[in-house]
Amino acid sequence: MDIIYLNDLRIETIIGIYDWERQTKQTVILDIEMGTDISKAASSDDIEDTINYKAVAKRLFAFVGDSEFELVEKLAESITDILLNEFNVPWCRLRLNKQGALRGVRDVGIVIERGKRD
Repeated sequence: MDIIYLNDLRIETIIGIYDWERQTKQTVILDIEMGTDISKAASSDDIEDTINYKAVAKRLFAFVGDSEFELVEKLAESITDILLNEFNVPWCRLRLNKQGALRGVRDVGIVIERGKRD
């Protein structure tokens, strides 16, 4: 299995359970790995034969930017659902970082894997 990835995708969104979090956008940082087979695209040199990472980033900017989830778990699950179902990715790993969520801790977040990895 080959992997196409996006690292350090930063998106402003409403996320959190506290009142102040519901009023102020915070930055979530996404690191995404998407399993695929690049052999057809490598042979054809055609974007239609691979995962268009620009389209993925554009879709996630819109979705995450407009969302207002309370939990990072729900946001992460929703993102992987988009990858699996809208972009036909058979397997993905998502690291969602809510940097600065806790005093004294640089990174707080979640890592999830969904789908089947060959």
